[in-house]
Amino acid sequence: MRTEKDMMDLILEVAKKDERIRAVYMNGSRTNPNAVKDILQDYDIVYVVGETKSFIEDKEWIKIFGEIWFMQYPDETPDEPSDKENSYGWLMIFTDGNRLDLTVKTIAHAKENVLEDSLCIILLDKDGILPEIPKSSDATHHVKRPSPEQFAATCNEFWWCLNNVAKGLWREEVTYAQDMLNFVVRKQLEKVLSWKIGLLAGYCVSIGKSGKYMYRWLSKEEWQAYLDTYCNADVDAMWRATELTCELFYKTSKWVAGQSGFEFNQKEADGSLSYFRKLKALDKNAKSIT
Repeated sequence: MRTEKDMMDLILEVAKKDERIRAVYMNGSRTNPNAVKDILQDYDIVYVVGETKSFIEDKEWIKIFGEIWFMQYPDETPDEPSDKENSYGWLMIFTDGNRLDLTVKTIAHAKENVLEDSLCIILLDKDGILPEIPKSSDATHHVKRPSPEQFAATCNEFWWCLNNVAKGLWREEVTYAQDMLNFVVRKQLEKVLSWKIGLLAGYCVSIGKSGKYMYRWLSKEEWQAYLDTYCNADVDAMWRATELTCELFYKTSKWVAGQSGFEFNQKEADGSLSYFRKLKALDKNAKSIT
């Protein structure tokens, strides 16, 4: 497997030799001082170019980076919007295991967007076209302090959508219930846990994608409680995991409300939990919920 130095030397060598490439910057986990360092980290590289067309039309040029094991053209996905004239990317995993996420951006597009991500580091600027940027940090990814309205909306989304999980489980519609639990309800739990972490750490930390770094600030018991909310596709296991999700959300959101001076809607939580428990105990042949 090529070393980080091997890869960075190659990335810069290609840029220096190609007159179309006027600048290079990097972002992502390799520029994040707080990220876990390992052999699976991507190289998130942007080449700043005069135009993207010649790169897109030449299907062979990316082979200069190594033998490709498999790859994706994210801007060729039919159902996703793209702006190929200004930005185009290649996601590549090479046979030596290295992964390169490479994007070419026009000068105007790069200048407009480079400051949006505090993890950016300028590696090369042939013409001094890029603005001066602060030292790399994960500041733009820090947990943001919620407003009272955001807190209330998150709680409402959790307690309201819980009924969909319960409905799916009572009907034994496992895939529907799993989607509602993991892609809707869980996201609200992740938010309130992030706000608790923000309060504990002064809102100056990042929990990482999908909350992967939350264990750094939660107690061992809280982190295990969160992990226990995950389950397999067994209906009984899903009922239990959902109960644990509710317990953790209730406890955490009430704490966040108290620490932040927000109103905690007890009636909303009680009503949702009452409905959830009613469906959990409801006979499969029932003709009425009440």
